[in-house]
Amino acid sequence: MKAENLDHIIKGCIAWDRASQNALYRMFSAKMFAVCYEYSSSREEAEDTFHEGFLKVFDHINSYSKIGSLEGWIRKIMVNTAIEKYRKNSRLFAVVNIDDHIESLHNYYEEDILSQIEANELMELIHQLPPAYKMVFNLYVFEGLKHKEIAAQLDINIGTSKSNLFEAKSILKKKILKLNEITSISEQHHGR
Repeated sequence: MKAENLDHIIKGCIAWDRASQNALYRMFSAKMFAVCYEYSSSREEAEDTFHEGFLKVFDHINSYSKIGSLEGWIRKIMVNTAIEKYRKNSRLFAVVNIDDHIESLHNYYEEDILSQIEANELMELIHQLPPAYKMVFNLYVFEGLKHKEIAAQLDINIGTSKSNLFEAKSILKKKILKLNEITSISEQHHGR
């Protein structure tokens, strides 16, 4: 889309023009729903986050400074909306002490199990993580936040963030290995 068209849509949204809002919505709805789904435990929760996020976009579009992409600005609103919903509905508890598992964490990084799985399969496995682990995993991996930033965003301590990331990775590793085992058995069975 040409910059002048996008500027026209943004100006229309600032003026609460329905056609402009509809154009912006159509432009970003698929990508932003996918973002909301990454951070939600169900499709219904993702839909709630998505709609609430777009309302915030329309309410605050006049504060978009054109520094960075509009898509990035909208994504940040969607992620922050998901975090707000999560904080209202859940509590994160430290399940393990990360220091007790440093050696097995090293083993995790030595194995390149992610190369053994398709992206859509991985996203489905991530979506199946418990909410606390999924939230920390997504913020760390997809948003690039450090544990200190995650802890501040979610109102938890840094150790809890590290523990939840470790557990998320452990669960994903087990699920990926199991999926690969099932795939291997299936291929052997069909190969006979």
